[in-house]
Amino acid sequence: MRALACAVVALVMAQAPASAQPIDRHALVSRHDVVLTRVDPRAPLMLGNGELAFTADITGLQTFPEQYSPRAPLLTMAQWAWHSFPNPNNYTEADGLTPVDVPGRGAQRFPWMRDWSELQARPALVWLRENPHRFSLGRVSLILRGRGGEQARFEALSQTRQRLDLWTGALQSTFVFDGARVRVDTVVHPTRDCVFVRIQSNLVDLSRVGVEVRYPGVSRALNPDPSDWTHDDLHHTDVLSHADGQVLLRRRLDDAAYYSTISSSGSVIQQVGPHDFQVLRPPRAWPQRADHSLIVGVSFELERGEACGASDNPFASAAQHWRDYWSHGGAIDFSGSSDPRAAELERRIVLSQYLSALNGAGAIPPQEEGLFSNSWNGKFHLEVHPIHSAHFAAWGRPELLERGLAWYLADLPHAQAEARRHGVEGAWWTKMAGPEGRNSPSTINPFIMWQQPHPIYMAELVYRARPNAATLARYGELVDETAKLLATWPRWDEARGAYVLGPPIIPAQENHDPLTTTNPLYETEYFRWALRTAQHWRERRGLAREPAWDRVIAHMSPPAVRDGLYLPVDSEPEFWRVTQSGACAGHAIAPQCKNRDHASFLMAYGWIGGDRIDIETMRRTMRATEQAWDFRQLWGWDFPVLAMSAARLGDREHAVDWLFRDEKNNQWGVSGMTPRWHLNADGSTYAADAETYFPSNGALLLAAGMMAAGWDGSNGRAPGFPSAGWTVRVEGIQPLP
Repeated sequence: MRALACAVVALVMAQAPASAQPIDRHALVSRHDVVLTRVDPRAPLMLGNGELAFTADITGLQTFPEQYSPRAPLLTMAQWAWHSFPNPNNYTEADGLTPVDVPGRGAQRFPWMRDWSELQARPALVWLRENPHRFSLGRVSLILRGRGGEQARFEALSQTRQRLDLWTGALQSTFVFDGARVRVDTVVHPTRDCVFVRIQSNLVDLSRVGVEVRYPGVSRALNPDPSDWTHDDLHHTDVLSHADGQVLLRRRLDDAAYYSTISSSGSVIQQVGPHDFQVLRPPRAWPQRADHSLIVGVSFELERGEACGASDNPFASAAQHWRDYWSHGGAIDFSGSSDPRAAELERRIVLSQYLSALNGAGAIPPQEEGLFSNSWNGKFHLEVHPIHSAHFAAWGRPELLERGLAWYLADLPHAQAEARRHGVEGAWWTKMAGPEGRNSPSTINPFIMWQQPHPIYMAELVYRARPNAATLARYGELVDETAKLLATWPRWDEARGAYVLGPPIIPAQENHDPLTTTNPLYETEYFRWALRTAQHWRERRGLAREPAWDRVIAHMSPPAVRDGLYLPVDSEPEFWRVTQSGACAGHAIAPQCKNRDHASFLMAYGWIGGDRIDIETMRRTMRATEQAWDFRQLWGWDFPVLAMSAARLGDREHAVDWLFRDEKNNQWGVSGMTPRWHLNADGSTYAADAETYFPSNGALLLAAGMMAAGWDGSNGRAPGFPSAGWTVRVEGIQPLP
């Protein structure tokens, strides 16, 4: 009878749907560990905890930066680490403002440049763009001494092998140096901004292998590497205490300051330069460790605290943290699929979960390059915040999105003041800023508006993950103040009998004239969607609906259609006729051809499922885009967003195809990072901007989660994936709105 019962259970399990079988989380994650046997110059590997990130070379530390691309510097970056150059002229935000005529509102001042040449004539713009900026906190590298005491060159290493153990968050690196095997294990503490390294080699006992910690200044060339190693006199390293096995330091760079400790029990820590310290085991030290090991902890923290020691077993703490991360929240498993792309998509998803936890889950919104390197001086771009991080809530990890949402709560008074300055109600969210929230001067930034509804979108995802009174109380004011802006910035046009967005406005597709553009399709639908959602929030909180918001919802300008296609903006009725002409099919970038940059008008359905969108018209618009767009000029997040559009339209095959579109900015490297290239004006050559672009990773997770778990109104299992060739098991992911 027992044998019969077991056979019945086995038969039932074999016939059960794939979604009913629990995912082996450890197997899913571990089969995508990153393994390197030689330097990949574009892909140093990252460790981190969401607040601090450490980028390591093939040795497990930051020993040989010259082996890597200039766009892949070896940095130690923190969310809190911001610096400003001195401001002897006392420039303020007002010095970067330019008057602009706003229909119905008169002259308003925006941080706008008509042309980049204005930077030469207005030094205030330069200072305001450059400051504040992220900087690198320090470099932790290996001491590798030859027999004569000299520091070894990279060529002295052989048999290099490195493994990023995703399940435990540990980087394991081995190599042979002067005939001896060296093993280096590196982790970042999960709750303290501390890097720990454990070195095992008999060369440790001979003082030939150790750790060096150097602290840089801040370079005037802030991107991509803000480190300055040449001007020791422009920054300060103060030794506050120096005891056996531990040194406490205070670092000062102009008005910025932070603390650093170097700890290593039983070792000698010696200062060998103004900002340079070495950690070595004394020769024939007693008692020697049986495993010939050296353990060093290096902290980088904004406030002075206790030293990060090895007593709490940071390697075990890191392993527990990452086991918890992978064991809870969302997961997608494609094992058993016959489509040859399934394993690669699964790899991208797993690595994107890892990289997003490092770069998109901090206390302030992430910059495009996260904590890997600098672009735009390290400032973050609020219009892509949900593309980086919204997936955390949908994937059952809302607390990681809420870290960044806390910044909006803190910045709310500043955003309200900015709205008042523009003569409207609510909160005006900047586009590109540092932690203080000041908008950075630009030819584009001040007129970007698609970040305005984002706090409502992200708060809604948090509520779906945690639908309780505490969520409503925490974010209720944020939702209300954001909605007030969305309801009072559109202007009433008596002739149209409708509310109008712009001018000035620049859509997410950034190649439209801000002074003439009106009613970008995505922005008008997103404003309406957010206002409708804000009204739902009021009802959930037991409050009355706002009549003024309902008026805007009812009378926002309708989506513009020409020749059966949605127009990206209603101020350019000839858009598709020009785009589909032969003049826009060449390789060069023609100014009159705007079939490039983000195809954001498709997001009016793919991102939010806009309720006024006619599906057949959007389907025709999608086909027209496929035929006429210059996909060479898309960015990494565009391809997942296009997949979301195809999935909602029921085109499952094309949804997957978009994820794998073979374009320059959709190439996924060994570490899970995508590059960022721009197309030169001749249309035939590219220039590299960065080796990574983390909106790609966040967008992939949002799209893959939607395709696997569905969206409001979708039907069936894995509604965004083809039924043939794909076995999709999904756990812990919420459908998207």
